[in-house]
Amino acid sequence: MCTSCGTVVYLDPKLAVALVIERGGRFLLGRRGEGTREAGKWGFPAGYVDRGEVVEAAAVREAREEVGLEVVLGPLLGLLSTEGESVVLAVFAAEIAEGEPVAGDDLIELGWFTPDALPPLAFAHDQHILTAWHDWRGAGALHSTMR
Repeated sequence: MCTSCGTVVYLDPKLAVALVIERGGRFLLGRRGEGTREAGKWGFPAGYVDRGEVVEAAAVREAREEVGLEVVLGPLLGLLSTEGESVVLAVFAAEIAEGEPVAGDDLIELGWFTPDALPPLAFAHDQHILTAWHDWRGAGALHSTMR
């Protein structure tokens, strides 16, 4: 941790999770608040896996913390990594089990967006997340397979 600004820097890979929550052809995205990377832009609910935490449990926890939802996890859509980036992202499909979306944690607003009307996305990997989801759906997966 930087002693002057408090920024945490991971020298080894750090695992994070992201969730694709889709309803009626729209994706749930959150607008990032001030003090976050890419503030004001939109992204999928996501966050870091804590030391010793089961990856799937982290995904469920992040859904609760970031968007106020209890979810049922679907399949792992992929692991995303970029050369030079310390974060590896595990992307899961998820279905709402309970609750209505409410912005929490570092998000200031939530919205449902169609693939052809997306707001400014926060990270380059967000487009890769959409591609992974479309590839999975294109393979014949149905929401009923997520239960």
